[in-house]
Amino acid sequence: MVNTISNTQIQTTSTFQSLKLDASIVSKSTEDGSQTSVSDTISLRSESTQSVTYSGTMQMNASDTSRYGMLQNLVANLLREQGIDTKIATGTGEIDIAAITPQEAQALVSDDGYFGVQQTSDRIFQFAVGIAGGDPSRIDAIKEGINKGFAEAKKAFGDWLPDISYQTYDAVMSKLDSWVAEPKAVA
Repeated sequence: MVNTISNTQIQTTSTFQSLKLDASIVSKSTEDGSQTSVSDTISLRSESTQSVTYSGTMQMNASDTSRYGMLQNLVANLLREQGIDTKIATGTGEIDIAAITPQEAQALVSDDGYFGVQQTSDRIFQFAVGIAGGDPSRIDAIKEGINKGFAEAKKAFGDWLPDISYQTYDAVMSKLDSWVAEPKAVA
């Protein structure tokens, strides 16, 4: 659970709730006509709370870098085992997510990066207009498809997406609105 987010720090607290397990064994003896009962109870209980605070710069130290590398290798291996290539084709080349550094990843999602709002919204806009055959009268179907895709992405990620996703969505919708308005202004 994220408790607070500010420009300078992010604090996260995770709590693992307790677990109680009771097991009972009951035995009765009627050999001499009397009844005896033996009962054993086992209880397991555990609770742990962990709080982590990140600085605004989110700089990694040497141990973080090695953990980042381990996580990166784990994700890359999981993708490969599922038959998913770790290389992503871009307009100018190829990106291997198995070998990318945190700085390179940040550059890719920056304002002018390949996965930034402008370039990504341009690609989505061009694709949507191309699928519609360049016909502005199909704007409702285009927007419906984009809304459906956005909703599915949101659902796949637990009804939460990073801010860059919402910014990209808004940019795509703005570009579509401008595209539809252009022919009317010319006519």
